[in-house]
Amino acid sequence: MSSPTSDPIAEHGWTAVPVDAEAIFKGKPYLYKPVPVLVKDMHFPSDDPIVAKVQQYAKEHLPQQTYNHSMRVFYWATAILQQQFPDHAPSLSPSTLALTSLLHDIGTAPAFLTSTLLSFEFHGAITALDLLSSPAYGAPPPQAEAVCEAIIRHQDLGREGTITFLGQLIQLATVYDNLGARAYLVHETTRADVNRAFRRGGWAGCFARTIRQEVAVKPWAHSTHLGARAGRSLATRWRGIC
Repeated sequence: MSSPTSDPIAEHGWTAVPVDAEAIFKGKPYLYKPVPVLVKDMHFPSDDPIVAKVQQYAKEHLPQQTYNHSMRVFYWATAILQQQFPDHAPSLSPSTLALTSLLHDIGTAPAFLTSTLLSFEFHGAITALDLLSSPAYGAPPPQAEAVCEAIIRHQDLGREGTITFLGQLIQLATVYDNLGARAYLVHETTRADVNRAFRRGGWAGCFARTIRQEVAVKPWAHSTHLGARAGRSLATRWRGIC
């Protein structure tokens, strides 16, 4: 939900930041030492009718493992936002973050992964934009487009250039959940609580299989940007978390 006096750039995470996370953290493990925060203390905006509809849509279209991953991404992102980026936290819309988290992997849904020649992020972003812009959902353009942009670029890891703040936050949360990257950004108590609330259920292997499946049928897919990680099981990268 948007305020008529809000700044859509800050509210929906359009502020440009480096795509290189190392530049953001200045070569340090974190900007501020993480502290414990539990799921019950991080508000998921299901009171927003658009978020409620999208959450139901995600439940209906995504396998349980992917849905749980999407929910974990919201909580990882929220913890990172609140603790590492306090200047952004008051202005970024929790609803926009929730919509992006819920829909960032919608392109991997069984109904979509092999029904298009597009890379899953691109098709997923178009699906999200069409969904959110439809009269049934009615998201304002700055919000719907912010979600679309972040989904397109959520695997666009690199060192050169910039990305939206929302996109960077989703990148940090997804590579944390998928690969255990920058594991020190989330306190171990938070990690245990989120994983307990939204069980991993062998997510690392599920993620690896999905990427391998896409690359097998779409050798041009943007997932090949992940390099060798696209073709092997990632379970050992996250042992002890699953």
